[in-house]
Amino acid sequence: MLLSLEEGRLLVHLARQSVEHYFRSGGRVLEPPANVPDKLREKRGVFVTINSVLDDQRELRGCIGFPYPIYSLVEATIKAALSSAFEDPRFPPLREDELDHVVFEVSVLTPMKKLEVKDPREYPKHIVIGRDGIVIRRGYSAGLLLPQVPVEEGWDAETFLVYGCLKAGLPPTAWLEPGTEVYTFSAQVFEEERPRGPVRIKEGVRCA
Repeated sequence: MLLSLEEGRLLVHLARQSVEHYFRSGGRVLEPPANVPDKLREKRGVFVTINSVLDDQRELRGCIGFPYPIYSLVEATIKAALSSAFEDPRFPPLREDELDHVVFEVSVLTPMKKLEVKDPREYPKHIVIGRDGIVIRRGYSAGLLLPQVPVEEGWDAETFLVYGCLKAGLPPTAWLEPGTEVYTFSAQVFEEERPRGPVRIKEGVRCA
């Protein structure tokens, strides 16, 4: 299931290309390429993150994706890239003049695994920072944080759970309450080193 660096590079280039095509074509969606490796035709969960770069500092500009394997990797990457650029409610739509100042990052997800514990206080012991992303679910509320987030923020596992609850719109201690479900997953993360630059595997994140 693991992708090679070359396959990850194709996805990152596709993410950027889909946004550039949208601007150049007056809002048309890029057709998924036909000539791609078989792995990129598989249905997988995918997130695309766009970060602004200023003086070597990165700041989130958009991040949206599909937690579950609904689309093929190439189709999911195109859809997630466009959603991250134009539909993330936390940010205004990306402008064309920003393309030279942002980097694209593609996270390819493994299937979700529900954590089963006797006592919710055991959850932090089952979460490995740098390997695990989390989904906090309670009733109709759910929040997802990618594996790279606690690495970038310097969080421990308990803080990660707290922010997962906040992402779901829940109280920060909801992970300790009966009826709250915690899921983990891992991801291969590929990113541009700089705007339009080489693609690398993201440091500090490993796929289980």
